[in-house]
Amino acid sequence: MPFVGPLIKTLAMILDFAFGAYKWVFIIAAVISWIRPDPYHPIVRFLYSATEPVLYRVRRMMPFVMVGGMDLSPVVVILALQFIGQVFIVESLFQLAFMVR
Repeated sequence: MPFVGPLIKTLAMILDFAFGAYKWVFIIAAVISWIRPDPYHPIVRFLYSATEPVLYRVRRMMPFVMVGGMDLSPVVVILALQFIGQVFIVESLFQLAFMVR
């Protein structure tokens, strides 16, 4: 089956893009939270709805991410997306696609 390797490689590339884009959504949401934007702006509402469910779970599981009034949960999520998502999952899929060829 010669199409399985390229199919897995394509899936890995799509996941790599998705993890990277979601990482940038967290970075933008964290930077915007510093300036207190209008909460009714559509972009701010999108960023909040895209990031807050994940950040809420991280804050609930790891209460120590609040340090001196500063919320470090976006940093935890970004590191998890980088290492678990892009390094572990995507690289594993690329290696699998190379072995299946």
